[in-house]
Amino acid sequence: MKVSCKLSCCFWLLTSLMLFSVARSQLSIDFYSSTCPNLLKIVRTEVQKAIMNEIRMAASLLRLHFHDCFVNGCDASLLLDGSNSEKLAVPNLNSARGFEVVDTIKNAVESACAGVVSCADILAIAARDSVLLSGGPAWRVLLGRRDGLVANQTAANASVLPGPFDSVNTIIAKFAAVGLDVTDVVALSGAHTIGLAKCTVFSSRLFNSSGTGAPDSTMDTSMVSDLQSLCSQTSDGNNTAPLDRNSRDLFDNHYFQNLLSGKGLLQSDQILYSSDAAASTTRSIVENYSKNSVLFFNDFVNSMIKMGNISPLTGSSGQIRKNCRVVNS
Repeated sequence: MKVSCKLSCCFWLLTSLMLFSVARSQLSIDFYSSTCPNLLKIVRTEVQKAIMNEIRMAASLLRLHFHDCFVNGCDASLLLDGSNSEKLAVPNLNSARGFEVVDTIKNAVESACAGVVSCADILAIAARDSVLLSGGPAWRVLLGRRDGLVANQTAANASVLPGPFDSVNTIIAKFAAVGLDVTDVVALSGAHTIGLAKCTVFSSRLFNSSGTGAPDSTMDTSMVSDLQSLCSQTSDGNNTAPLDRNSRDLFDNHYFQNLLSGKGLLQSDQILYSSDAAASTTRSIVENYSKNSVLFFNDFVNSMIKMGNISPLTGSSGQIRKNCRVVNS
C-alpha cells in the first residue's frame, strides 16, 4: 500500500511537471518578433500614459493579470463582458479595474498588428510594465497565449481567488491548487507594495477584529488610530488607504518591513508574519525579503513567470479576440 501510494504520488508529480514544461515550451519571449515586432513598445507606451494619468493604475493592471490567471488559467477570461462575466463575481465586482486601459492598449496593438496579439498576452505584458514603471524589476515575458472563449463567474465566486480574510493555510492551499508554492505566496503578496484598498476590506480589523469588539492586536496602534478616522463605522466604506503604508507608489520591499512592525493593511497581509501558522510557513520568507530587496525582486520575477504559465491556451486552442470584451463572432 505504501509503495503504491508513493508510486502514485510520484506519477502525479511527474505528470504535473511534464504538463508545466509543455505549456512553458509553447510560450516564448520572441513569439511576436516577426508578426508584431513593435508590440512591447506599443504596450509600454500605453501603460506609461495610463500610469501618468493615474498612478494607482499600475497596481490595478498587475491585479488584473493575477485575477485572470487564477480562474481558467491565463486566458483573459476576466475581460469578457456578459451575464457570466467574472467581473461580476464577488472578488472582482467594484474592485477589479483598469478594463478601459486594456481596451486602449488592445486598440493600439490592433492598429499595428490586426488579429495577431491575444488579450491574455497583453495582460501579461502590461503587468510586467506596471511593475517596472513603478520602480520594480524587469523580466522577459513569455508570450504565445491565446484567449479563452468563456468566462467562469462560478469559479471566480467559488473561493479560488485568495481573499483578504483567508487564513495562511487557506491562501497556501489556493496557490497550491494552481501549481504555486509557499515562496510564490509571499513573493506575489509583495505586489501589495503598490496600490490602495477600500475600507470595506480591512475596517473589521479596526473595530471588531474576529468578533472581539476591539481592534486587531497585531496592528500598530498609531495606524489603527489613523485608519479609524478614515474608515469611521458610519462611512460607506469606499475611502481608500495605501496597501504599503508610507511607500504607496514605489515597488520595493517596504511592504515586508511594514509587516514586521504590524503595519500590514489587510488581514491576509499581516498574517504572513504574525499568525501562528506563519511560524512554520511564511514568516521566515517575509523576514528575508524585508532585509533583502534583491532576493524579493528575483523571487517575484520567478513567481510572476510561473503564474503566467497557469494553464495557458496555445496552438489552435481558444482564439485571438479582436475585442477583449467579447468572443469573435
